[in-house]
Amino acid sequence: MLADTAQLVLLRSDERVNRYLNRPATTSYEGAVEFIVNILAADAHYWVITLKDETKLIGTICLWNTDHKRSVVEIGYELLPEFQGKGIMSEALSAVIAYNFDHLKFKTIVGTTHSENVSSIKILENNGFKRDVAREQQLQTEGGVVQEIVYSLKK
Repeated sequence: MLADTAQLVLLRSDERVNRYLNRPATTSYEGAVEFIVNILAADAHYWVITLKDETKLIGTICLWNTDHKRSVVEIGYELLPEFQGKGIMSEALSAVIAYNFDHLKFKTIVGTTHSENVSSIKILENNGFKRDVAREQQLQTEGGVVQEIVYSLKK
């Protein structure tokens, strides 16, 4: 993954990618390396997205924020804007969902997105996720006013 550092900076510093994400932009090589080190140390599964027969990072997808006791994992994803709207993320999401249910065995996958991120909402819905109002209410109870909406997919 360290070979992908320059592309990771490009991805995580893009204003269009970060528009709906609550995180600081990664604008340096050192910041990208720190992010990679944190991912490698986390209880998470993280994949680089590439075009077929290529090795250049164009996006990422992960299963993270694991709750082993409740058998819940959260999915996260990002894709460079020039590759959005081409079915790439939907294909990656489908593969990660299958990997989870076949190998990791978490019973529920949660996807949280900004209420204005129409593309992310469509990807989740097209992959079988359903709006999870109970989890949204829990977010609001814990953190006040929230613009995020939550989707869940259960095995």
